[in-house]
Amino acid sequence: MSTSVARPKLAVIVANGIDGDSRVQKTALAAARAGWDVTLIGRSSSKHTQRSWFGPVKVVRVPVASHMKRRVAARAGQGGARAHLTQFGIKDRAGLEQLRAAHGAWVREKTARIGWLSQAPAGAPAAVGLKAVVRARRGAHKLRLKAYKWEQRRKPEEKPTGDWRKDWPALLDLDLAFGPVIEKLAPDVIHANDITAINLGAMAAARLRASGRKCVWLYDAHEYVAGVEWPQPRMNTAFPAVEKEFIAKADAVVTVSPEIAEVIRKDYGLAKTPLVVRNTPIRETIGGSAGRVSVRQACGLDDGVPLLVYSGWISSERGLGTAVEGLAQLPGYHLAIVAGKRSPELVRLLALAEETGVRDRIHVVPYVAQHEVADYLSTADLGLICSQRTINYELSLPTKTAEYLHAGLPIIASDVKTLSAFVREHGVGEVFVSGEAGSFVEAVTRGFAHVADMKAQITESILTELSWEHQCEGLMALYSEISGLTPPAAAAGFSWGAVERAITDANDEEEPREELERGWTPLGKTPVKLGLGPANYAGQLAAFAQAVTRERSDVSAEVVKHRTAQTHEYPADVYVEGKALKNLDVQLEQVQRMVPRYTHLIADAFRPVFGGLNGDSIEGDLPALRNGGVKVALLAHGSEVRDPALHRKRNPYSLFLDAPEGYEEKLAAIAERNRRIARESGLPVFVTTPDLLLDLPMATWAPLVVDVDAWACDRPVMERERPVVLHAPSARWTKGTDRVLPVLQDLHDRGLIDFRLAEQVSWNTVREMVMEADIVIDQFAIGTYGTFACEGMAAGKPVVAYLDKESIAACGVTPPIVNATPETLGSVMEALLADREGTARLGAESAAFAREYHDGTATARALDGFLSR
Repeated sequence: MSTSVARPKLAVIVANGIDGDSRVQKTALAAARAGWDVTLIGRSSSKHTQRSWFGPVKVVRVPVASHMKRRVAARAGQGGARAHLTQFGIKDRAGLEQLRAAHGAWVREKTARIGWLSQAPAGAPAAVGLKAVVRARRGAHKLRLKAYKWEQRRKPEEKPTGDWRKDWPALLDLDLAFGPVIEKLAPDVIHANDITAINLGAMAAARLRASGRKCVWLYDAHEYVAGVEWPQPRMNTAFPAVEKEFIAKADAVVTVSPEIAEVIRKDYGLAKTPLVVRNTPIRETIGGSAGRVSVRQACGLDDGVPLLVYSGWISSERGLGTAVEGLAQLPGYHLAIVAGKRSPELVRLLALAEETGVRDRIHVVPYVAQHEVADYLSTADLGLICSQRTINYELSLPTKTAEYLHAGLPIIASDVKTLSAFVREHGVGEVFVSGEAGSFVEAVTRGFAHVADMKAQITESILTELSWEHQCEGLMALYSEISGLTPPAAAAGFSWGAVERAITDANDEEEPREELERGWTPLGKTPVKLGLGPANYAGQLAAFAQAVTRERSDVSAEVVKHRTAQTHEYPADVYVEGKALKNLDVQLEQVQRMVPRYTHLIADAFRPVFGGLNGDSIEGDLPALRNGGVKVALLAHGSEVRDPALHRKRNPYSLFLDAPEGYEEKLAAIAERNRRIARESGLPVFVTTPDLLLDLPMATWAPLVVDVDAWACDRPVMERERPVVLHAPSARWTKGTDRVLPVLQDLHDRGLIDFRLAEQVSWNTVREMVMEADIVIDQFAIGTYGTFACEGMAAGKPVVAYLDKESIAACGVTPPIVNATPETLGSVMEALLADREGTARLGAESAAFAREYHDGTATARALDGFLSR
């Protein structure tokens, strides 16, 4: 991901939570694809800042307080002499924070004004004067905080004032939250999305300019603001007012349709017509979700059942009630409503369906990721757009227009101006009179009679024009035009199908993990279709998939990972959130993904592959897999099958001696159950570490797999006066760290080694530290060697660890790992330091061993018998 050429920075900002806003997500991905260093900034759902990666895009969600909103509400509720007195007081912490927020908002606005004045040739004197005013106001503010106390909270008056700061002060709260984050980032370009971000972009850019930084910004009008029927009267005055104040200050304006672009230009007297960037699907991803649960499957309907689908936001002006009423006159027809949540309007629609007797033919089905929408919808027959005749809907093509067409669905459209003209011109649907159920029924009837003809009109030119790849070209050119910057080529491995992943530690913010790129043959038309899931500990399922498909051309693979907040991110084809697995629709989606599509499945860590559908272990899922003809193998890595009592008996340094309270008892019960499943199921069983052969005698050793080429290191070892010795515990008690740390620290303090402890650092950092090391210290609590030891050996580093004889004998292979106990580690290290040439040779032997046993070849060979048909 890193490059020697600095990439220009782009901040894509939006005042919502980002999830579900496909335009914003696609904008960020497109810019990253074009080589920009992109940060996507949205609103946090909690009181804390949330950070994540969305493919190559860094995501920051900031918490937003309501200080200004409450302050305006309090002032609106004041009156008379009391108001005059109390507005100068601060009675409690809430009042204090409101006053500070007001002062902060004023300072931000005035310093932004200084930025604008500084750019004007004749504005310098005014800028100097305004700076003096700001300094004086800051002094007065500090004095006021010390001298006075006040508090007043009452309901604001309902009548709009025409001043957006009073009518919708939440915009000021947004700026107080977002502004410092944007300005700390110091982007070259700010892309402000939608009306609630226009003041954020304007003021942040101006303040950056005032500080001497070059920053340009553009406003992306997602709709015609003056034509929206906003739910609150104050929004009807505030939003057009804030747009009017800031739109002319933007370096460029973007919007979603030519009609809206022209209206905006005329309304505000813009010198240039806004660039049109329609919100359309990413064509490259269409077809990539084949095999996922479709909208028809989600409804539980056979192929021959007529199915209408509505996908998108549900509100009264979307006119979906017309379709519900019309369904009563369309016996045998079903309607799928793709909904993200149960909104009041959806509840009203379902109540209407009960009244009209069609509730059993209406199916509410869940959202899918933005890049999967077209594939998801493709099994329906017709797509519905029932918009009412409001100004905003008259002026643009809805997003779902392109989504339906990319899904191969003709459209049943209401007669709003732009949409109906498009449908008629291209012959891709039927039009009905908005709000008239009878007209809707006639249009649907005509549509079903001519489905094939209308599908034939969905031409290549239409799909190209309505693709995000095409639409975003102009936007990328606009970034460079207004900034004067051309980004270098982006790194290889870009994917439009990005999945957001949480940042697990501070160092992980530096860049996304390089090895998240997939390196196996994706599931396809091969005799063996192998599924692997769902734990993917240390990325081993991904490594197995790479190894097997590299060694065998008859195998294609799909890796599925169930993830939680505690899991690290590793490569996979499909990520499923752990919380979502409690939902029946998500559980059934796993069944539909696996049973019809896989011939073989490696069930990882004995965890259920269908979520909680059949219990909390793989045992409950086995009957369905067997009935579907899927050949299953079980894979174990460690504590999910390790017997604590047996481990304590053979290992005097057992990790269970230091396990947290209650941990051993919990693990013992799980391991006993899983060993029973392994014995009773009769399935092939594989283990990745040799010691587990003692717990599962029927198992086959399938060695851990590491990318030996990626880990190969040509840096010489043992040539420094003080060799670098590295220990990197994921958790101290599992590695026996506290037993050996005093020994290593003593060697360091005596100047014999340069000891480095890597804890709570990113994978990339650990990898670089391994490359820099002379000796790697692994574990002293398990008695075998794991992934970290394999990586160290692959890098040509001598590895020191505790190995028990029974474990190594069980696999029949002795690794070139220096065996030591906590008591003997000191003398072992001194011997390694005394024989530097021999220690260096040991590093070379380690690299050869890793290549022979852990490059995936031996593992693929171990799986050969299972993968036979």
